[in-house]
Amino acid sequence: MTYKLSQITQNIGVEYSGQDIDIDGLHTLSEATSTQISFFNDKKYAAQLPQTKAAAVLIDKEHAALLPETTIALITDEPYLKLALASKFFAHKLTTKSEAPVAGEGCDIDTNVRFGENVTLGENVTIMSGCYIGDNVTIGSNTLIYPNVTLYHQTTIGSECIIHSGTVIGSDGYGFAHTRMGEHIKIYQNGNVCIEDEVEIGANCAIDRAVFGSTVIKKGSKLDNLIQIAHNCELGEYSLLASQVGLAGSTTTGRNIVMGGQSASAGHLHIGDFSTIAGKGGVTKSLEGGKTYAGFPAIDHKLWLKMQAKISGLLKRK
Repeated sequence: MTYKLSQITQNIGVEYSGQDIDIDGLHTLSEATSTQISFFNDKKYAAQLPQTKAAAVLIDKEHAALLPETTIALITDEPYLKLALASKFFAHKLTTKSEAPVAGEGCDIDTNVRFGENVTLGENVTIMSGCYIGDNVTIGSNTLIYPNVTLYHQTTIGSECIIHSGTVIGSDGYGFAHTRMGEHIKIYQNGNVCIEDEVEIGANCAIDRAVFGSTVIKKGSKLDNLIQIAHNCELGEYSLLASQVGLAGSTTTGRNIVMGGQSASAGHLHIGDFSTIAGKGGVTKSLEGGKTYAGFPAIDHKLWLKMQAKISGLLKRK
């Protein structure tokens, strides 16, 4: 989908009268191309402005001069809200059309599976009753999908994966911009979810699609039941997540992390390689790898044990 920049700016209420170029999407400052719009609403990303390759950036007047000469400044005092309005242009057009997938040899597909358009299956894929496989989904060879799994459009599933009943992959991330009157404006989630090879996902999990780019579950990771992975997260290779873990948006992790039951992270942070988060641990800042953490906020496990002993001692004195 391509739109003229003038058409987008007129629709979202931003003044623009320069060269009328074609725009085919939205992305972050660091990832946007010369045919995409980006946005700037946080000073901590100011260093990215001179290097952006975006065709145009929604930006306040104060920082517009930092953009390269090749990038058009779309001046607004509400760049995030304008981004939300622009995102609707590039949302996937949903239909109820269905067509048979392109399937490799040896696939076993229940007759009660519904496919969207342009679905591709590898060899020996098994899909059981009640599943919905959306538009432009690809599923690798030897993958098993249990009953009543939903794969939204543009999801990619690797080879040798197992996805258990009730799981939803590719649902919209929880993203809204807010007006001055407190209204919540949907940011259309135009990225996707990428599940790499040898991943197992338990029952009734929810893995949200990215705003831009991909939410990624890397090779060999194993997810228990009832887990929530928010938009734009990246879970490292061979990680283990126990039941009721939640990762907030844009959390990234190294490889081989372990998260105990009901542990969770705040968004936009990183958990280092070979970290362990004990059950009910709450990660509120980025954590160094190779250590075990516990408590809320999550701290070194040994320190947390000492604190609990001190508190217990105080109570006994009473």
